Amino acid sequence: MGKDLVEEVAHGLDGLRIDLVYEGVRQPNGRYADPLSRLVNVCNQGGFRYRGTKDNPTLIVLTSNFAEPDWPDELDSATGRFVYYGDNRAPGQKLHETGRSGNHLLRVVFDRLHLGQRHLCPPILVFSALRTKRSFVFRGLAVPGFPGVPPTQDLVAVWKSVDGDRFQNYRATFTILDEATISRQWIDEAKTGLPDSTNAPLAWQQWVESGQYKPLQAPAARAIRTIQEQLPQNQNDKRIIECIRSRFEGRPTDFEACASALAKLLLRDVTDLELTRPWRDGGRDAVGRIRLGRDRASIAVTFALEAKCYSGTGVGVSEVSRLISRIRHREFGVLVTTSHVGTQAYKEIVEDGHPVVVVCARDIVDLLKETGYATTEEVVKWLDSIDPQTTKSL
Repeated sequence: MGKDLVEEVAHGLDGLRIDLVYEGVRQPNGRYADPLSRLVNVCNQGGFRYRGTKDNPTLIVLTSNFAEPDWPDELDSATGRFVYYGDNRAPGQKLHETGRSGNHLLRVVFDRLHLGQRHLCPPILVFSALRTKRSFVFRGLAVPGFPGVPPTQDLVAVWKSVDGDRFQNYRATFTILDEATISRQWIDEAKTGLPDSTNAPLAWQQWVESGQYKPLQAPAARAIRTIQEQLPQNQNDKRIIECIRSRFEGRPTDFEACASALAKLLLRDVTDLELTRPWRDGGRDAVGRIRLGRDRASIAVTFALEAKCYSGTGVGVSEVSRLISRIRHREFGVLVTTSHVGTQAYKEIVEDGHPVVVVCARDIVDLLKETGYATTEEVVKWLDSIDPQTTKSL
């Protein structure tokens, strides 16, 4: 690639490319300027940025660092589903009266979706923020809604509480469209109004004309996660997992109830889940059933659960082999641990194709945060509701 082309790509002169890093411009004082004003001609601050007016936006940019524990934005690369939280993140103001008008923009866009006015929806460009050089990664072109999500669920006002003060914020669901590049010509058209659909990406045109979504789906091969990838990385997440570990220290049998509750959060359609007796568990701490399908067009699949409340020590080959040997024909296993699965044990699961879902420490924290338990205080309340020792004393 020649120098001129490299410069063109790096500065977004030829458009935007999926997963490309766009660095900030180094200033004379040594600091870096936000690159999005140069890339797409929007302001240089905030999670919500837009062209046009808040009532008639011609282009919207959504940014996230995907690291806010209270507001866990999520991009599922396997399905193209993007969940984004609004900007009313503290008590004291109404849902739509925020400084950056982010929630107002969400309401405008989803109203147009629900009214069938897709041609009036502006392009929505999604970027993730990096910590170095004020850089951003382009994550894709988004449209409101997602296949299978009803209009009553794609934009939802959720309640939060801070120091006893309650307030609402939006939780919005988008689809990242299957487009690898977004042309500079189409982006620049938004300077004077809504971009012309004739120059739009094909997946965008299809959505506008028919309402059909073509998500950018990139299923990951089943990988052997490293120990670091299985453990929490920031201090808040570490405190959450330590809160659980310390709660059940010396009480491994009681942790089985916690692991079962986590399994129900993970597998949304569990119909029943029963803890086994410690002296007659057959190598399985709990046995449950999950429903696949809907109503009469459904079947129940049985799974075995193994719970390991470990600190520092990983789950080894012997524990994994024990669970695998207890999984019966047409069943699968769920292994929940507050630590990690050792490399050799993980390798055995993946390379031999065993039907085992691994839920490690980082998964537990992410699952709790997605469900609304983002701080140790909230996790303690959740533990109080499911811990056998607590519930017996109530």
